[in-house]
Amino acid sequence: MKKYGLIIFAVYALPKMRLLRLLPFIFAFTFISCLKEKKQLAENIKKEVKDTVLHFIPLDAKLNKVKTSYKKSKTNSIEHFYNKLWRRNDLSGGFLVAKNGKILFERYGGFANRSEKREINSETPIHLASVSKVLTAAVVLKLADRKKLDLDQKVNSLLPEFPYEDITVRMLLNHRSGLPNYAYFCDDRTVWDHSMITNQDILDLLAKHKFDLYFQSDKKFGYCNTNYAMLALIIEKVTHMNYRIAMKKILFDPLGMKNTYVFDYEKNKGNACRSYKGNNVLYGYDFLDNVYGDKNIFSTPRDLLKFDLATYSKEYLSPELYEEAFKGYSYEHKGTKNYGLGIRMHEWETGEKLFYHNGWWHGNTSSYVTLKKDTVTIIALSNKFSYKPYKVWKLSPLFGDYPIKPDKDDELE
Repeated sequence: MKKYGLIIFAVYALPKMRLLRLLPFIFAFTFISCLKEKKQLAENIKKEVKDTVLHFIPLDAKLNKVKTSYKKSKTNSIEHFYNKLWRRNDLSGGFLVAKNGKILFERYGGFANRSEKREINSETPIHLASVSKVLTAAVVLKLADRKKLDLDQKVNSLLPEFPYEDITVRMLLNHRSGLPNYAYFCDDRTVWDHSMITNQDILDLLAKHKFDLYFQSDKKFGYCNTNYAMLALIIEKVTHMNYRIAMKKILFDPLGMKNTYVFDYEKNKGNACRSYKGNNVLYGYDFLDNVYGDKNIFSTPRDLLKFDLATYSKEYLSPELYEEAFKGYSYEHKGTKNYGLGIRMHEWETGEKLFYHNGWWHGNTSSYVTLKKDTVTIIALSNKFSYKPYKVWKLSPLFGDYPIKPDKDDELE
């Protein structure tokens, strides 16, 4: 602004004839200076956005419109599958199948709270159990993509109390750390008195007792909830926010997942969707019900669909990191099953890949299936214990060349 003041002063100081001759040059100089300042401002804003904006972007890639004839043919087959699986119409939860973001079929049923006769509908958040790991991993990967952390960074460089020297963030994500399961060592009353435990408590117990690893780190796959309880603490450390707030600001709010939240025992125990045994007996809360990262995200099939669509966005992850997330890391044993960074998969010799994650906590069972090549999403959530959500992956051959045997059973998690 000072230089523009000097120009104005010079203009008034010059004789009129000389002023008229110099006027075009003065305007040109001023115009060029304004353009330079505008460009610099834009670059500063761009830099600031790049450095500070850390959230997921809704689908920005165009997916083909689903034709009515396609929808009708697939819907009939899905409905037949649904009626065969839930033959007594005993779904207590939600079931959704979508192609290119277009819902082909969905059903809801049962009660979020049987004593209150509160029915489950499309906006009822249900406990995702271990499907929560998919969302936790997504935020960790976003932090890595923004250079806020490195996947091969030692965990103890982020959490100084963490007592295992060789374990990295990547090993937590792909379950190759060898960490013991907190649910098991906390069950010992000489270790923990069974009062409500938190993620920080788990870290403190690891630091205090230095429990033996189940196996040498990065030698094999060993599914363990402790990995994701630690990842939640890493999210807090890097973002300087509580995990619940970080997930909301980075993931849920930007994607419009308005019916998704992280359970808080003190705040939500009275109004959250409850879970039931197969005989409809209520599951009570226990001392592990306030640990997050590995579980404790409540959501709906429609909100999970929004997340799945975001994974097709150009801004989801860099191409290099995306490839790392959706590849297998454990080939010590032959077979089709493997685990990426927060996602399970089947890899067949034909080259076909199917990505999914299942969950089980108390009476809640869940399944999230994402057919990347075919842009198909299959989601089943149940708040009454049932193995049926784990069978929805068998719908996959309806959309692609997946060599799935019709009588094959899936595992719990």
